[in-house]
Amino acid sequence: MQRSYPGISRSISGWKGQDITDFQEELLKTVNAHLSEKWFYTHMKSDNPSLPRIDVLNLLCRYAGYMNWDDFIFKNSDPVSLSLPPGKANRYFIIIPLAVLVILVMFYGIFKLFNTREYRFSFYDADTKDPITNSRIEVTLLLEGESPVNYLCNPQGCFMMKTDKSRVRFVAGNPYYKTDTVVRVLRKFNREEMVFLHANEYALMIHYFSQMNVRDWEKRRLQMDKMIDDSALIYQVYGTPRAPGMELYNKQEFINKMTLPSGSLKGIEILDTKYSGDKIMILRFRVKEKN
Repeated sequence: MQRSYPGISRSISGWKGQDITDFQEELLKTVNAHLSEKWFYTHMKSDNPSLPRIDVLNLLCRYAGYMNWDDFIFKNSDPVSLSLPPGKANRYFIIIPLAVLVILVMFYGIFKLFNTREYRFSFYDADTKDPITNSRIEVTLLLEGESPVNYLCNPQGCFMMKTDKSRVRFVAGNPYYKTDTVVRVLRKFNREEMVFLHANEYALMIHYFSQMNVRDWEKRRLQMDKMIDDSALIYQVYGTPRAPGMELYNKQEFINKMTLPSGSLKGIEILDTKYSGDKIMILRFRVKEKN
């Protein structure tokens, strides 16, 4: 009854007019049987010590998922005698709905178990179609009615998730690839999913600039001037988690350190970029330590 009418009272003895009518309709629909309102008040709303007729017990048991009253007695650990002492008969009209609830919970658990699958999402470069490996790909799983869940892909550029949902939505990004929101309809018989990410060209160029020995410094300066917004905030992160540090550069200071031969920003690793239009507005990076 609670499955069909979630708001109904857990105590059968507390049911009133409309609740009883709903119960009569449920019986008629489920086991093609009818109980009068008078019967309900006689056996459920009073201290009548006698059990209902066996045919009524049988139809109630069929409604609860059993073959009949004998099947109900057999499958319960505490066998019930038909010659119950006065006052105990009504107790079983509480047991029956509870048994129905237990059965429903069991079926729901089995359904969840057999419908939960593990899916593998692999990330590829949208231009080269090569797998993105040995790179920090962050995945934020967006769940309905829940807080986002964050994952880091393994060195092979993949992440695994178990779900019984038919549709999944997540945000994927990497310092050298543009952040993208991915929506996928999951297929139970094909649990390998490919996701293509588009390169963050400016972040890649700055990374390459910091590793290359380029003689044409002026050309590099012009290229970086076009990539970075005049009011950009550029952060260098250093130190350890216990003793973190940060240094702030403006656009010209950063370009000078990147392009002058005496500059100290060599072999930098981009951590994050944010854009305003087609120019970098916020850039976070760190300098890789030399082994």
